[in-house]
Amino acid sequence: MTWLLEPDTTGQKFLLMVVAVVLFAAVMGLILFLVDRPKRIPSWVVALGFVGVPLLFLAYGLLRPGLITLWQSFFNRNGTEFIGFDNYVRAFTEGQFQQVLLVTAAWVILAPLLSAVIGLSYAVLVDRTRFEKLAKALVFVPMAISMVGASIIWKFVYEFRPDQANINQIGLLNQVLVWVGLPPQQFLIGQPWNTWFLIVVMIWIQTGFAMTVLSAAIKAIPDDIVEAARLDGLHGMGMFRYITVPSIRPALVVVLTTIAMGTLKAFDIVRTMTGGQFGTQVVANEFYTQAFRQGNQGLAAALAVVLFILVIPIIAYNVRQMRKSEEIR
Repeated sequence: MTWLLEPDTTGQKFLLMVVAVVLFAAVMGLILFLVDRPKRIPSWVVALGFVGVPLLFLAYGLLRPGLITLWQSFFNRNGTEFIGFDNYVRAFTEGQFQQVLLVTAAWVILAPLLSAVIGLSYAVLVDRTRFEKLAKALVFVPMAISMVGASIIWKFVYEFRPDQANINQIGLLNQVLVWVGLPPQQFLIGQPWNTWFLIVVMIWIQTGFAMTVLSAAIKAIPDDIVEAARLDGLHGMGMFRYITVPSIRPALVVVLTTIAMGTLKAFDIVRTMTGGQFGTQVVANEFYTQAFRQGNQGLAAALAVVLFILVIPIIAYNVRQMRKSEEIR
């Protein structure tokens, strides 16, 4: 029965999947049978019967690893010596990691703001136009591409070849520079602009999400409010500033916070395009590097905890704004 714990062949893995599905169905069936059998049963027992098992799995799969990571962050690189907050002090005081935090901050500020601005502008421009569906579909397509796939695409866009005779540029952007008479550039090496060129990839992906959410919010603005504003003489930028933006504020908050959380976890783009070199390292890639390349488990755990702490205020603000919007409704 060792194949249940360590399946080796494809057949054993497939059989393990079948066993897991059957076991899940059996457990859920037993819970439903026990909950439905008594005629009078407290509501908390019913609730526990439905959410108890998922909560146990969540606690084991999410809470347990989080606590282990927090505990490991107080030890040295191989977990043999308790060093307290030394890993956290190092993460915030050494120049190498301060640079990582600054680059991460640039991601968190620029990517959500620019994605929201571009997405909102595009949603307003194509709203109720003749080719609205096609225009929105074109912008939303990058959302269907994985981070790694998008990174590979843009790595080809930024590809550099020396400016020499008989050498053709294969990078789209450098070929455009050659066409206009400018020398090709190494976009992914030159600091600090290479970080900006990486952020462009995230903006390219997330603009479709921002456009979709904000377009739906714009369409949800009541017609009587729009008509009343037009009767009061509002048009163009006045309508956008005093009616559209205040009306879609909850959607803007959702877009900004969601993209901000995504940029804090921006591992794929950095890993695929630069590997964190040339001053492009971010926290999400740094703790991977420390854990699997440098072998420093304690520092890697501390960086993971720092990343988690950075996400908490964004989530709290998002939840608070959602509660406010629900109270208004």
